Amino acid sequence: MERGVVTHHMPCNLQTLRCNHLLLHSKNLRKPRHLSCKATSDRVDRRGVLLSGAAAVAGGLATQRNNSAIAAPIRPPDLGNCRPIQHDNLNCCPPYCPTTEIVDFRPPSDSSLRKRRAAHRLVNDQEYLCKYELAVARMKALPDSDPRSFSQQWRVHCAYCEGAYPQVGFPDREIQIHGGWLFFPWHRLYLYFHERILGKLIGDDNFALPFWNWDAREGMTLPAIYTNEHSLLYDKKRNPMHQPPVTVDLDYGCHDDNPTLPREEKNLKIMYRQMVSNTKTKELFFGKPYRQGDMPHQGSGNIELLPHNTVHNWTGDPNMPNCGEDMGVLRSAARDPVFFAHHGNIDRMWNIWKTCLPTSPNTDLTCSDWLDASFLFYDEEARLVRVHVRDCLDTTALGYTYEDVHLDWLQARPSVAEGDPELADGPTDKLFPRTLDNETVRAEVERKKILTSPKKEGEEEVLVIRDIEIANYQRRVKFDVFVNAPKGLTDTAAAQCVGSVALTPHAKQGSMKQTEARFGISDLLQAIHAEGAEKVVVSIVPRSGGDAVTIGGVSI
Repeated sequence: MERGVVTHHMPCNLQTLRCNHLLLHSKNLRKPRHLSCKATSDRVDRRGVLLSGAAAVAGGLATQRNNSAIAAPIRPPDLGNCRPIQHDNLNCCPPYCPTTEIVDFRPPSDSSLRKRRAAHRLVNDQEYLCKYELAVARMKALPDSDPRSFSQQWRVHCAYCEGAYPQVGFPDREIQIHGGWLFFPWHRLYLYFHERILGKLIGDDNFALPFWNWDAREGMTLPAIYTNEHSLLYDKKRNPMHQPPVTVDLDYGCHDDNPTLPREEKNLKIMYRQMVSNTKTKELFFGKPYRQGDMPHQGSGNIELLPHNTVHNWTGDPNMPNCGEDMGVLRSAARDPVFFAHHGNIDRMWNIWKTCLPTSPNTDLTCSDWLDASFLFYDEEARLVRVHVRDCLDTTALGYTYEDVHLDWLQARPSVAEGDPELADGPTDKLFPRTLDNETVRAEVERKKILTSPKKEGEEEVLVIRDIEIANYQRRVKFDVFVNAPKGLTDTAAAQCVGSVALTPHAKQGSMKQTEARFGISDLLQAIHAEGAEKVVVSIVPRSGGDAVTIGGVSI
């Protein structure tokens, strides 16, 4: 192979690399810090307990007896009290020593901004691919005892999403970074530290992860840089039916595997609904509050439900164990390098929501229980870092930005499906609670306060699906929600569809209890000329896993 040139079919690993300019950088790479202790699950870091503060712990223990949450932010986990995942004894706990010093996060001092680029635009950028694959190669070459190693990096996500960490002071309540307002900030910080480690391993402070631009027409396939079987960015545990040129299905319901269906325009309409109509309040975007002492899964924001969960489910191989490894189940999702590109685009949605929408400028939450929530990550120097949500609100302060891509979906407002609304099966108090099974449920729902245009700033009518209980964490679940839908309507790109509940399976056993879903319906009611109606018909249409779903009620 010619010097300085890397062909697309050949990985840039340590054996085949001929990019001499990158190898020169590696001479300045520091040796990994020596860690004297390996991962343990039976030793407790007393400093970790102290992190919460004596008063907070005492308050937490007192509140535990009352079986209710306290008004306090989620605290960093006690890494010495990390538990294996229940059903297969998987240990997601990081390497840890009780003597490890915990340092507070400081923003990077680099003056330049790293630019995260759209993955589909990188297929011919051999210099970038060489760097990316070299960084992953070096991460995979680190010993398992190093928390920066690839084998430990994917376990970070597993530990925080599968209940490995109990809340300090609440041993029966897990720390959970899905299903509530921690979803966006935790994943932003996870990608930040992962990206910094990769850059450090190749001596390049400007290295940036790509993002999977599934919200743009040209980015709606699995990015080519991840599909080369000889590349370190490849993962064999992906759905074989969803390889390029198959278009990603942002509305994926687990049984929609017809690769010939045109999906680009539908995807754009769904993106409009999810990003514009369905995120007009902070709670609709971020999810419900989740504080110290709360049970997990208080209620996801709409972007987490879809397209986050649907892209996870679409990518993972359903023929693999545990409901679709790697991407299709949360415990193993970060074993696939495309995970980080997927979440790069999710993180980008946070920036877009704040700056680029008709409702912008949107602002972050100001509640101290959100801002002061904190986590522990290992950084590029293998230091254990305590970082708060308030540290990650500005991506430029973290040293990165995103490449500009035209937002086609801003002009893709869903259109109204023709036909008279289907009649209800009955009022909500007669229909719920009930298990969905495979039948559509149509409930007559009263509007407690009729909002008509023009509305006050920040005023939004919200449809709430209450007390959703999933009988089995390991099931793929999706159901769609419509308002005043004509008979037989199942098209989720129609204006009458208010949104969907889509869940990505966990590996652990047990049930998900009393979560809820919330959807903004002001745009919908205006589109179907129902702003003055005293009642509407809400249809809940199960797509997958309905027999595992029980709904407690519906209200507006």
